Amino acid sequence: MSRIASTFSTLKSANRKALIPFITAGDPAPDRTVPLMRALVAGGADILELGVPFSDPMADGPTIQRSSERALKHRVGLKDVLAMTAEFRQTDATTPVVLMGYANPIEAMGWDAFCAAAKAAGVDGVLTVDYPPEESDEFAARCAAAGLDNIYLLAPTTPEARVAAITRQARGFVYYVSLKGVTGAANLDLDEVAARVGMIRASAGLPVGVGFGISDAETARKVADVADAVVIGSRIVREIEQSAPESMLDNVRNFVAGVRAALDR
Repeated sequence: MSRIASTFSTLKSANRKALIPFITAGDPAPDRTVPLMRALVAGGADILELGVPFSDPMADGPTIQRSSERALKHRVGLKDVLAMTAEFRQTDATTPVVLMGYANPIEAMGWDAFCAAAKAAGVDGVLTVDYPPEESDEFAARCAAAGLDNIYLLAPTTPEARVAAITRQARGFVYYVSLKGVTGAANLDLDEVAARVGMIRASAGLPVGVGFGISDAETARKVADVADAVVIGSRIVREIEQSAPESMLDNVRNFVAGVRAALDR
């Protein structure tokens, strides 16, 4: 059983929901990424989503775009992100790590080289925004052969027939984008989320995580009432962006701990 599947199984048996925070690797500086990953776990994170910096994002809002720009100024690339994951694994052998990013860096490295390096570094899952299922059969197969869960995004506009086609390839969990927009938007419709998550879960047979538009503990709690996992990205990245260097780790840990407490109520 993969680390992701094991985590969801353990949480389900305890009647708890997964908290999946996102940060961009290399933001605000390369040497802060692993301490931030550890701070997220200390705050109560169950799975970590680690963004691979990219210059031309299509799903990320302004906050996460700025975090990629800061990381890219330090010349952080995919190989650096894998090295950071490997360093994190030296002290944490249990918390799953999912890489979130775009196809270009993977294509540049090559599928086989990427899958081998990701597995060796301790990566558990890959969420590649611009690899639609029609164009990623072979990549998904190579991920599976390497023991990596291939995670797909589903949108509010995804038709049911396409949901079924996508979830047949999905592994680990399914990521439902809760709104029509980019990360950090704030027009979340909880009734629509509930209806869509139920349909997706029935089709997928996998846990469903919900992200985009979740920026506080109370919204996270409401989303957790209908989903298996809550993903929070822009709000945490903004905490990093606005914190003084000496207080950043504490601020991030405390924010995540507040969300964790709300989910466990």
